[in-house]
Amino acid sequence: MNPQRGQYGLLSPASVLHRAAERLAQQFAGMVSEETVERVVFESYTALARTANVSTHLPTVAEKFARDRLVALAQSRGLIAKPAPEILYVCVQNSGRSQMAAAITRHLGGERVHVRSAGSQPAAGLLPGVVTVLQEAGIDVSEEFPKPLTDDVVRAADAVVTMGCGDACPLYPGKRYLDWQLDDPAELDLDGIRAVRDEIQQHVEQLLTELTPGLTATRS
Repeated sequence: MNPQRGQYGLLSPASVLHRAAERLAQQFAGMVSEETVERVVFESYTALARTANVSTHLPTVAEKFARDRLVALAQSRGLIAKPAPEILYVCVQNSGRSQMAAAITRHLGGERVHVRSAGSQPAAGLLPGVVTVLQEAGIDVSEEFPKPLTDDVVRAADAVVTMGCGDACPLYPGKRYLDWQLDDPAELDLDGIRAVRDEIQQHVEQLLTELTPGLTATRS
């Protein structure tokens, strides 16, 4: 049996990750070394595997996560231009507050801002209540997943917004740091989560006004 294939003829995770690294190395040629690309791909897979509920699509998710990290790394080195301000939202599990903030920012800001989110101790998935209240606001987060906090995404950010993650986020000069005091959705019922969602939207609208002058954030 081919050692790169599993019992049922499917490619092993390592083989899939190597192929992902080859694709990304071509995409980031001249910006990031092949060795760095492969390290980021395998690191991303390992980090996500610690908490992932289902491993079937994990290599694909890891490639997506690695690509975003490599973009952030290239941006922090000045090798990729930033077409819009970069905002990073950080909470503990990246399953509630930071996911809501990122989703609402994308919804209101569109292409005028780029958003990432991460957690100091990421959970296995988004909180069901968070998914529900965002759907009520017309925001789909079905493709989102909790991501670990990495140095590269912090370095690429223009504004870093923390939400109850303490001192987990590293500090770098030249960045704007904000801390939003918000209740943890994991401890709330749906009405409580809706209140947090609305509070986050108020914060986001103010932040967008400051970062993208002239942007009119419209409620759906």
